[in-house]
Amino acid sequence: MSVASVASAVSASFTAADRSAAPAESGGGLRAAARRPLAMALLAAALATAPGTAVAAGTDGGGARPPEGASAVLDGLKTYGQAVLRTQDGGVQQIPAGLYEMRVDGGGMLQTYGVGLAGFAQPQAHYTETAWSRSPLGGHGDAGRIRWVLEHSYPQLNDLAGLAKAAGAGSLTAESAAAGTQVAIWRLADGAQVEASDPEAEKLADYLQRVAGQLPEPPASLGLDPGEVSGPVGSKIGPVTVRTGAQSVTVTPDAAAVAMGVRVVDADGQPVTAAGNGSKLFFEVPAGTPDGVASVTVQGAMRVPVGRVFTSGEQTQALIVAGSSESSASAVATAVWPTRVVRVPADGRRPQGSAGTSVGPPTGATRSTTGTTGTTDEERLAASGSSAATPVIAGLAVGLVVLGGMVVLLLRKRPLEEDGSGAPARPEDDGA
Repeated sequence: MSVASVASAVSASFTAADRSAAPAESGGGLRAAARRPLAMALLAAALATAPGTAVAAGTDGGGARPPEGASAVLDGLKTYGQAVLRTQDGGVQQIPAGLYEMRVDGGGMLQTYGVGLAGFAQPQAHYTETAWSRSPLGGHGDAGRIRWVLEHSYPQLNDLAGLAKAAGAGSLTAESAAAGTQVAIWRLADGAQVEASDPEAEKLADYLQRVAGQLPEPPASLGLDPGEVSGPVGSKIGPVTVRTGAQSVTVTPDAAAVAMGVRVVDADGQPVTAAGNGSKLFFEVPAGTPDGVASVTVQGAMRVPVGRVFTSGEQTQALIVAGSSESSASAVATAVWPTRVVRVPADGRRPQGSAGTSVGPPTGATRSTTGTTGTTDEERLAASGSSAATPVIAGLAVGLVVLGGMVVLLLRKRPLEEDGSGAPARPEDDGA
């Protein structure tokens, strides 16, 4: 339960008490309303002074998995022509159409087209490589045709004379070829009524849309499958399979793993510092290691496959790769060795031989306790998915409910010195 939900519940209890305590006459209603500021002030003071409240209230329980593959910053539209967009209300809009350039974090350049017309292509926006399923192409019937266009047009095909001949166009420049290709992608992605301003570019757009076949989604430039594994201590946890187009990638365990003696090894138990496509990685967790989490990062340089999508925020336009230099990419996988739990009878006596093992639940009431020494509360919470603020919030909830009850009883017994009319309270109101 969060602090906010506790506060809401206590506030609701004050409201209910006010309504039940207020007599039928108007003065009682006014006294009930006057009680609320005092009650809420006490509640606010309790929240402000409670230890760990700020952390508990602002903690995000969800952990976003690091992106796989490349990340890049958009430079802007570099090679382009013009197009005419006809809107649903009958309007006509002149828009640029062509290739964007992106700078890859860690080194490298990408050429990309807009996936659709929605969103803004804002220079300096940060993008990450994304699977089709998490992009505008997720479930799109023409996603494979868009990739086909990318593979069979500019800049993948630098023979502009040959491309023009295939399209039945007189001649093409880099700008008109980029414009015609972008227009074809927009039509396939959005069904947009858009035409290239240049007649030769328009012929290319018509040709690409007409002959486009289907191609499968390209693999990530670099990925780890699965992204998370788990298992017991004293064993090799895995495998995690490397997926990459690079000949070799570096393999680096995180500092916490090294400090705990956790190693990243192959199937034979040999330490791994470099891997290739299809390599299988394991986390070797020594016996006696406290419960915890470790991660491994693989990194390398490769060309980002044509057809990979890059996304940013909700208001930005998704971009799709049309060309790539040698670019840097990385991926992260984690291993978890879960908390070991021992069931202890309600009388508190541990069963014989239970230290460090899991004991089946006995008959009657039971409670849980950790089964090994040397395991800190933070480590157990990390492995169980709880937060260090959980006991604080639980205690706070109980305390606030008790506090609420005391305030309500106190205010019901001792109303304000003056009633709603401003006249002094009668002695019998004080219980005389």
